[in-house]
This record gives sequence, C-alpha cells and structure tokens, in this order.
Amino acid sequence: MTAAGFVSVVGRPNVGKSTVVNALVGEKIVITSPRPQTTRNTIRGVATNAETQLVLVDTPGLHKPRNILGERLNTLVYGSIAEADAALFVLDAAQPIGPGDRLIAERLAESGSPVVVAVNKTDRASRAEILGQLERAGEWDFNAFVPISALRGDGIEAVRDELEPLMPEGPFFFPPDMSSDQPDRFLAAERVREKYLARLREELPHSLAVVVDDIEERDSGSLYIAASVYVERASQKGMVIGKGGELIKAVGEEARRELEHLFGVPIYLDLRAKVEKDWQRRDETLDRLGF
Repeated sequence: MTAAGFVSVVGRPNVGKSTVVNALVGEKIVITSPRPQTTRNTIRGVATNAETQLVLVDTPGLHKPRNILGERLNTLVYGSIAEADAALFVLDAAQPIGPGDRLIAERLAESGSPVVVAVNKTDRASRAEILGQLERAGEWDFNAFVPISALRGDGIEAVRDELEPLMPEGPFFFPPDMSSDQPDRFLAAERVREKYLARLREELPHSLAVVVDDIEERDSGSLYIAASVYVERASQKGMVIGKGGELIKAVGEEARRELEHLFGVPIYLDLRAKVEKDWQRRDETLDRLGF
C-alpha cells in the first residue's frame, strides 16, 4: 500500500526552508538567496520513494507585513498550515528562538497536524548552540526534532524518515519521476529573479518582480523566452539594466545557462526592464503579476 500527503514547510524568513525542500527532493526546485522573502509563492516539490510520496509545500517566511504583498504572503503560510497532512517547522540553529518562531509554533499547535522540527544550519553553529536550540524547541509538544544542515545534506534522510510515517495511505498525487508541479513560465521567471537577488542591494530586491510573457518553441527545437523585469520606480529601472546594459546581460546569461540545463534545450532569453509604480501596494497589480 502506498502513502502520500502534503507537508507544509514553514519558518521565519531566511531559515533555509527552500534549501531544505531542494535537499529533500534531491534537485533544485526552489530558488534560494540570503535575502528574506525570497519565496513569494507556495511552491510544491515532490519527493517519492517506492512506497511514499511527500508533496513539500515551500512557503514564504512568516513576517510582520509592511504592505499588501506581505499580507498576502502571510495568508499563504496560514492556508498551507491548515491544509497540510503534516508540517516541517524549520529553525535556524544559530539564531535565538524569537516571537516569530513562537507564533508559528502556536499556529501549528492549533492546526492539530503532526509537526517535525528541523534545526537547520548546523554547519554554522557550535555544538552547544545546536543542543540548546534542540532543548528549547523540545518544550513544544511536537513529534520529532532533527538537527540538519540542508546545505550539506546532513540529517535530510532522518527528516524524511520522520515525515513518511505521517502520510495517509493512498495513491500518489504525482507521477514518481515528477519533482515539481510548477509551470515552465514560473520556473523561468524565478531563475531570473534569483540571479538578480544575488546582485542587488538594500531594498531593490523587494521591489523587483519577474514575469514570463511568452515561451515559444522554435523549429530548431530551441525555446524563446520573453520576460519582463518589473520595478516600482523609474530610478530603479537603470539599476536593473546596469551601466551599458551590463547587469541585465549578465543576469540573462547566467539564467539562460541554468534554464538550458533545466529544460534540456538551447534557450534564447529576452529580458526587458519595466516600471510598475508601487506594485507591492496595489491589489489589482498584484493580481496581474500573479500574487
């Protein structure tokens, strides 16, 4: 008999949730960066063995919202917790447990779903910090507590071993060889945004959104991908283009190489910078951009 279920991966911003999902799936499904709020959607990665399928729902970091976008992201997190068969609660081994962690713990306890706690980034913490974090987390009445380093893969199998028995019996939701249900447009847009996140400073990363406008298969077998890079102010447009177009060219080249590996065909990536004033604060624009 097979088992399959949904696992909501939750935690504060920048605790490594996306890296944990990628490690459990065994390949890069979700973009990562050291910047908070890198994840802006609930993204599903699929980890399947012979008998059990985990559908991992990576969620935005729960935070104090500063605009309508932030409010929508928090709503996504709460919805994911309510609908999941189990939750994977990710903590940072080297950061004190704070109000945000305790709020998430309260929501998880209220949900009634089983919870596995992963104390992540053990590669950056001392043994004393790891043990202290496990002890503090152990005060919550959850199912299991596992120290991990998602970056190095340490403890990932132990997390899988804790989650799999929590899944309800039933057929798989996705084919065994499928690793994500995200459409090609979303995957392409996220790769472009990731490359910008690695290069931009201060508040600009939060003001940036990428939307794929068109994907066209050419007769040669290559893919033409047209994408718009949106910012909120005219002054930011020049920043994402760069001097002489150097930045948008570098981002496009790096994203193109990664997309060619992802899709397995030659890619022509056409990036255009556009201004959409205060898009994070306008409901109608957020709807149009897919949030």
